[in-house]
Amino acid sequence: MSSPATPAAAGLATVADFALASMQPTPTRPVSMQPPGTRPAFAQLPGAQSTAPQPVSAQSPDAQPAPSAQEESAPLTPSWVASAEPPSSPAASAQPASNSTSASANEPLRVGIVAGELSGDILGAALIKAIRAQVPNAQFFGVAGPKMIAAGCEAWATVEDLSVMGLAEVLRHLPRLLKLRSSLVDRFRVARPHVFVGIDYPEFNLGLAKRLKREGFKTVQYVSPQVWAWRQGRVRTIGEACDLILCLLPFETDFYTRHGVRAVFVGHPLADEIPLEVDRAAARSALAIDPAASVVALLPGSRMSEVERLGVDFATAAAWIAERRPEIFFVAPMASLRVRQSFERKIAEVPNAPRIRIIDGESQRVLAAADAVIVASGTATLETLLSRRPMVVAYRFAAFTAFVLRSLGLVKVQFFSQPNLLTGRRLVPEFLQEQVNGADLGAALLNEIADPEHLADLQREFRTLHETLRRGGAALAASAVLECVRGTT
Repeated sequence: MSSPATPAAAGLATVADFALASMQPTPTRPVSMQPPGTRPAFAQLPGAQSTAPQPVSAQSPDAQPAPSAQEESAPLTPSWVASAEPPSSPAASAQPASNSTSASANEPLRVGIVAGELSGDILGAALIKAIRAQVPNAQFFGVAGPKMIAAGCEAWATVEDLSVMGLAEVLRHLPRLLKLRSSLVDRFRVARPHVFVGIDYPEFNLGLAKRLKREGFKTVQYVSPQVWAWRQGRVRTIGEACDLILCLLPFETDFYTRHGVRAVFVGHPLADEIPLEVDRAAARSALAIDPAASVVALLPGSRMSEVERLGVDFATAAAWIAERRPEIFFVAPMASLRVRQSFERKIAEVPNAPRIRIIDGESQRVLAAADAVIVASGTATLETLLSRRPMVVAYRFAAFTAFVLRSLGLVKVQFFSQPNLLTGRRLVPEFLQEQVNGADLGAALLNEIADPEHLADLQREFRTLHETLRRGGAALAASAVLECVRGTT
């Protein structure tokens, strides 16, 4: 999944979402809400002025103790505190009121969170850090990637457990995905998060959010599904599943507003992370790349399935370019050891492949060091855009997935790459499915870098898009989530 997903992937999600939703058991009845006898510690946030909480008497839950002189001058407890109380587990609701309220007096903010792949892991890690900047003792648990885990999220499962793409892959893994989602619902019931945040991966997260919302949990979807591009009627279902949508693109909020769904444009954390002017010289120095070299970066995808389907074509493109421009140096950042090994096997299948330097991770630094990029559609295209590098974008689904998408007419938009979607025009070359071949990718890249006027146009457009998306995204997202918890959204 990308940020946001490509329309072709969105078309796949139609089938996957239907399969996931149609096989869900009937939701259990809502769990009773914990009596809001005390104010949780996380409620003491900026803008929530109040005194320390007072426990409610176990013998008389409605009784209020006489206020002290200090309390008489303090504002009343804001109405959002009650709504911030999480649903209680059945075991908790069976306990006497005094036990549950005393336990909640200093309880931390609890956030359930599910990221479906590495792009969601980036967003999730930034969100965790931004929430902790406002609520230092906040706790996070759910499905996480390495960056989220490093930021302090307790991982019940990893993003690799959810990283499947294509109809054939989803169907093959469907029983496991359904079992995992049911397990997550059960664990969230026990853990009682004050809010659930699904990051991207809507075909999994929206179904999970819908079940949790029916049981009284606050739910947020971080990264809007591309409902504006295909099957617009899904907006009603999205509204039923989520209390709030956090949008990465500025025009998405208008669509949701027209349909009565609460949405906030927060920009993209990558736009804040990547500077407006990247330092090519510093990046090359850090990577020990000749400052005078002509460098082409190859990013064939972060998933094994992507590299398996694109790796040979990317290596062939490098060979095609090297035959015409032998001075060009190729470098490829890999998302994981397994992905690296897969790409190395694909390179070995190309007899005349040039030397391609493989680097573990460091994708942003590699993009900063590059002069041009051949990249698989996804979040990496956004990183390339923000690095203001000319690019050629490619993607290929499994043959059966492509057949279903075309047969059902699920893809409704003209472009699939991030730069072209954001500008509404063919700003960069993009190749889909059988259009992908090494010679055409290589030729397109050399054409891109041979046109100075076009390169200047790219620089202007990429700078404008970067400024639009650069909004302090993680901090805005964190504030929106906390407002949702308080009940002020």
